[in-house]
Amino acid sequence: MRIGVNTGYWQASAPPHAQDLYTLCDTLGVDSLWTSEAYGSDALTPLAWWGARTSHIRLGTAVMQMSARTPTAAAMAAITMDHLSQGRFIMGLGASGPQVVEGWYGQPYARPLARTREYISIVRDVIARQHPVEHQGHFYSLPLSPRPGSDQATTGIVGGGKPLKSTVHPLRSNLPLHLAAEGPKNIALAAELCDGWLPLFYSPKRDAEFRNYLSEGFARRDSALSPTDAFEVSATVPVVVADDLDTALEKIRPFFALYIGGMGSQSANYHRAAVERLGYEDVCRDVTRLYQQGDKDKAAAEIPLELIDDVALVGPIPRIAAALAQWDATAVTSLLIQGDAQAIRGVMEATAMKTALAQTQTTPPTHGAHRQ
Repeated sequence: MRIGVNTGYWQASAPPHAQDLYTLCDTLGVDSLWTSEAYGSDALTPLAWWGARTSHIRLGTAVMQMSARTPTAAAMAAITMDHLSQGRFIMGLGASGPQVVEGWYGQPYARPLARTREYISIVRDVIARQHPVEHQGHFYSLPLSPRPGSDQATTGIVGGGKPLKSTVHPLRSNLPLHLAAEGPKNIALAAELCDGWLPLFYSPKRDAEFRNYLSEGFARRDSALSPTDAFEVSATVPVVVADDLDTALEKIRPFFALYIGGMGSQSANYHRAAVERLGYEDVCRDVTRLYQQGDKDKAAAEIPLELIDDVALVGPIPRIAAALAQWDATAVTSLLIQGDAQAIRGVMEATAMKTALAQTQTTPPTHGAHRQ
């Protein structure tokens, strides 16, 4: 299992010392760095700006929101980033939720799975660059053409578009495309269409269930795509390293309260739904009620240690090392740390500690040790 870092999206302004963090990760041998976007900072600009001073680490988006860009614009950005990074870019896409898609981007959210399927198909065609891109679907029309029965007066379409092919040749025609997904059908879609899955709230306890969702998608996978044994699962895992467990919990609980109670509405919050599927329906109900009443502190206090341990890494380094052993047996191929420099160093140290412990448990004693 590789170690990556997800720096997420900005809060009120650019995170301090971000460039130092990227440089640290490149030096420590971290495998990948990821950025995200919601309705503030975008995912691509920080990744390019800070990633330009790295040399080995892979650079990914977790995620680029599909409603923020047309499929061709997203593919253009991916081709550009892949050239600039010399083949280190990973294109992570996500559908987000109706609050952001309709409230911020002004796009309809209906039928997100079908929209994702069309979107990925167009992106693949652009990056493959085998022919001018043509697509006439329910959501996207390339070249743009009026629907049957409509005319220029009502659509504004002049009819001058023609199929086009990217002027830039992609550095890699098989540039990796990953999909953020939380629901069962969307997880299966990632396995069917993409090179990787970007989960949030992955729990080792439910690994068998997640593997089943992936298997459903693999059964429908086109043989022209990358083989399933190369499929990546890069799980974002919140991390707080502290010698005192209670201190770590106080730092991490507000994160869970926000995603459970503050993302989306009472009726539509896909993050909350993912946590509910872990078996925390009562917790989610109480946290949402308190959060929407404006009592964020009480909402955070409702987050139990059991939930945090299911999907996050907290506390002293030995405790984290013991927890990491559970992740090794899962479908996760990369653990993406969501935390500060202390968290990154702590996980790297915990990984080394876990490896050393495993070696002492499996290596037979020498004759000298036996005599002792």
